[in-house]
Amino acid sequence: MSSAFRSLSLFNYRLWFAGATVSNIGTWMQRTAQDWVVLTQLTHNDAGAVGVTMALQFGPQLVLLPLTGLVTDRVDPRRLLMITQIAMAALGLGVGVLTVTGVIQLWMMFLFALGLGVASAFDAPVRQTFVGSLVPAHLLSNAVGLNGTSFNVARLIGPAVAGLLTAAIGAGWVFLINALTFGATMVALVRMRSSELAPRVHPPKRRGQIRAGFQYVRGRSDLVVLFVMVFLMGTLGLNFPIFASTMASTVFHQGAGEFGILSSALAIGSVTGALLAARRERPRLRNVVLASAGFGFALIAAALMPTYLLFGLVLPLIGITSITMLNNANAYVQTTTPPALRGRVMALYIAVLMGGSPLGAPLIGWVDNAFGPRWGLIVGAGGGLIAAAIALIWWGRTHSVRIRYRLDGWRLPFSFEVAADREKAIDRELATTEIAVIETEVQKS
Repeated sequence: MSSAFRSLSLFNYRLWFAGATVSNIGTWMQRTAQDWVVLTQLTHNDAGAVGVTMALQFGPQLVLLPLTGLVTDRVDPRRLLMITQIAMAALGLGVGVLTVTGVIQLWMMFLFALGLGVASAFDAPVRQTFVGSLVPAHLLSNAVGLNGTSFNVARLIGPAVAGLLTAAIGAGWVFLINALTFGATMVALVRMRSSELAPRVHPPKRRGQIRAGFQYVRGRSDLVVLFVMVFLMGTLGLNFPIFASTMASTVFHQGAGEFGILSSALAIGSVTGALLAARRERPRLRNVVLASAGFGFALIAAALMPTYLLFGLVLPLIGITSITMLNNANAYVQTTTPPALRGRVMALYIAVLMGGSPLGAPLIGWVDNAFGPRWGLIVGAGGGLIAAAIALIWWGRTHSVRIRYRLDGWRLPFSFEVAADREKAIDRELATTEIAVIETEVQKS
C-alpha cells in the first residue's frame, strides 16, 4: 500500500475513514446551501449576514473550550461521537423542514447555526483525538493527514453537489440529505472492533484539570507560536464561504452552481495538500511557516484575477497551502503532546482555529460590503503573511540564527547560520517537557 494510505490497512480506521467521508460530504453540502440561502434568499447579498452566521457556528468553539477539552479526555469517545452525530442530524432535519416549507427566516438560521456550533464544539476535539485510538503511534501523523484528505474530498464533492441540488430542487432538500449522512458515521462507530481500539489514558479526577492544559501549552513556546499562527489564519484567512460566495455573486455575477464549482476548485488543492501531508513521516514547523506564507501570496493573486475562470484556477493553490499549513500544525500538536493531555490541548487548538471566526467573519463581511470582495481577500492574505513573519521572528530569537553574506569578496556585517542539530535539540526539549508533565500528573493524583 502507498505510504500515503498506510493507515487504511487497519480495519477500524478504514471503517472510520469511509463513514467520516460520507458525513463530511453532507456537512459541506449543508454549509454551502446555508451560506447561499443567507446570502441570496434571506438577505440581499449581505456578506455581513453570512459572517454573522459563521460567527454563531464557530463561536461556541471558543466559549465552551474549558468544558469540551476535559469532556474529550474523560468521556468514552465512541459514546460522545454518537451523541454529537445525533444532535447534528436533528439540527439538519429541523432546518431542512423549515426551508422546504418556506417558513425559514434569518433569525431562525442564526439559531440553527448556533446549535450546530455547540454540537461541533464537542464533536471536533473528540473527532481529532479519536484517531489516536484507531492507529498505533507511528501511524498517527499519517492518519491525521488522511483525515484531512477525507475532509477535503468532502469539500471537493459536497459544494458541487449542493450547488447543483440547490439549483434543481432547492436548498431545503440539501439540508435533509445532510441529516441522513450522519448515519454513515453511526454505522462505522457501531461496527468497530473494540478489541483493536487502543486504550485511552484518562486523567484522574481532581481540581485544576482544565488549567493543566493551558499550563502545558504556555510552557512550550513552539506551541504558543503555532497557536498564534493558527489564530491569525482562522480569523482572517479561512473565510472561504465569504470569499467564494461574494466573488461569485457580486464580482462575477454567477449563480449557485458556479459558486459550488468554486468551492470544489478550492477543495482540489486541499485534497492534494492533504495527500502530500499524509506521505510525510513527521510534521515539521518549517512546513507550517512556508505554507502560511504561500497561502497569503495565493490569496493576493486570487484578489487580482480579472475573470471567473482565472479566479477559479488560482483557488487550488489556496487549497494546497492552507491544508498543508493546517494538517502539519494539527499533526505536530498531536504527536508532541502526551496522550493524557491531548484532548484538552486539541480542544484549545480547535478553539483557537475556529474561535477567531466570530471576530474575523464579520470583519471580512464588513470589508466586502464597504470596499468590495477583492479587498476582503487582501485582508485574508494578511493572516497568512503575518503568521509567517511572527514564526520567523520567534525562530530567530530562540535558535540563535545568524545571517552571513559575502558580496564580491566583502563580508557584510550580518550572517545566517543554523545549527545542523537544532531539530534534535527541539526533540530533546519536547521529550523533557512531556516527562515532566506526566510526572506532575502522577504526583498530584
